[in-house]
Amino acid sequence: MNPSPEFRKSSYSGASQDCVEVADLPGEYLVRDTQNRDAGHLGFAGSEWSAALGAIRTEQA
Repeated sequence: MNPSPEFRKSSYSGASQDCVEVADLPGEYLVRDTQNRDAGHLGFAGSEWSAALGAIRTEQA
């Protein structure tokens, strides 16, 4: 039986209520909406997650 993933607030979320939570699993990253946790989550492979973070960093620069 797999334990429930442990979600944490993303470091890319601002101070407002509009944020996402992330859970790190071996080879996979899960993302969910903090205000709508019951809606489920999205899963990303490591390479996809790295590409998404790279795009966020580029956008913020």
